[in-house]
Amino acid sequence: MLISRKDTDSLNSIITINLDRKDFASKVEEVLKNYRKTANVPGFRKGYVPMGMIKKQYENSITADEVNKILQESLDKYLKDEKIAILGNPMPIMDNNLDWKSESLDFNFELGLSPKFEIDLKTRKKVTHYKIIADDKMINDQLNNILKQYGKIISKQEVKKDYEITASFDSKENGIETTSTFTVNDIEGKKNKDLILASKPGGSISIEGKGMFNETNKAQRILGISNEAASNIIGNISVEIKEVNERILADLNQELFDKVYEPGTVKSEKELKLKIAEGIEKQLEQQSEQKLLNDVTEFLIKNTKFKLPEKFLVKWMQNSGKETLSPEKAEKEYAKSEKGIRYQLIEGKIIVDNDLQVKIEELKDFAKEMILKQMAQYGQPAPGDEEMEGTINRILSNQEEGKRLQEQLMSKKLLDFYKEHGPLKVKKINFESFVKEAYAKA
Repeated sequence: MLISRKDTDSLNSIITINLDRKDFASKVEEVLKNYRKTANVPGFRKGYVPMGMIKKQYENSITADEVNKILQESLDKYLKDEKIAILGNPMPIMDNNLDWKSESLDFNFELGLSPKFEIDLKTRKKVTHYKIIADDKMINDQLNNILKQYGKIISKQEVKKDYEITASFDSKENGIETTSTFTVNDIEGKKNKDLILASKPGGSISIEGKGMFNETNKAQRILGISNEAASNIIGNISVEIKEVNERILADLNQELFDKVYEPGTVKSEKELKLKIAEGIEKQLEQQSEQKLLNDVTEFLIKNTKFKLPEKFLVKWMQNSGKETLSPEKAEKEYAKSEKGIRYQLIEGKIIVDNDLQVKIEELKDFAKEMILKQMAQYGQPAPGDEEMEGTINRILSNQEEGKRLQEQLMSKKLLDFYKEHGPLKVKKINFESFVKEAYAKA
């Protein structure tokens, strides 16, 4: 067997594998003998079918199978030994004149080669790394939620503006049938407000649905409908008051501080607000980091220039699926996939050049961290070392779960790498401005 390579250009190659009959003849003969032992042919006892008859019926197909096995193994080994990085898979060049009886057979394969390129992270162009800060409104809203959560609820038989009203809403015309809680301040219009204020638990009223709420998002939340439905309410909505409650806010004192956070860690309203801000910013950090990862990805794709073996990849996509695609569909598939292919190559180079590969011990530590976070979330104690090891092994032995964790850890490693080495400029911004600025073009 001989294997040779001819580059047609910097991104495409032809691999030729020349097989002598001796490379596969003995294996074909062995398979034919086994077929003869088990073949059921009318007029012959099992194991006594003439070999000539077996060869006539099966030799070509068996030869093709055995040759394909040799070609696959040889091609894989050659690419590995020669360190040839390819895109897609090798594609056989069909030869309609192939003579399986010949003493020498040539097989040709097309290769799409992975391009060589450099990544410039020292460019003057910068990617904005948003640091979302908690503004006074967010802090005060969260503080108010805490005061409500740890305060008292007193049942009332009358409605006042700040009381919490739980009511059922019903309108067949608008597909509304839900129960939710609101305040008079959520309602729009003096007539509507007066109707609510005059109500009592157990009473029912009918309110015109259009313009009932002063904000569309409140209509969505309270009525349990979509944004579109909230904008197109018709007719009246039946409202049955279930209960009315006055919520007495908790006192801002050490007792409250020790309930909300670890006792002794917060000793004043100022410290409480700092803790709240820290928690909010920690929650929002995930959105900021996902935005950063997306933006760095786009930046690298746009600013890392290299060519791809486009014609090869289109042909490969045309023929690699369960069904052969038309040339037009293959072109569209390539157009949809091109950015992903480019980033996979860029990401792969960053991982290799900077030794960011995920090691098994790192993956185990990451899995342990995830388990502990989840258990803490549900107020469960951390398991012992032996139990933890067993849980980690069970998770990683699940192929799907293991892959998911590995991808999460790799994203984290890449994000940490970009934070340290990427062309970033940090911008501190509140959440409202972040949404407007970061996603204005979305």
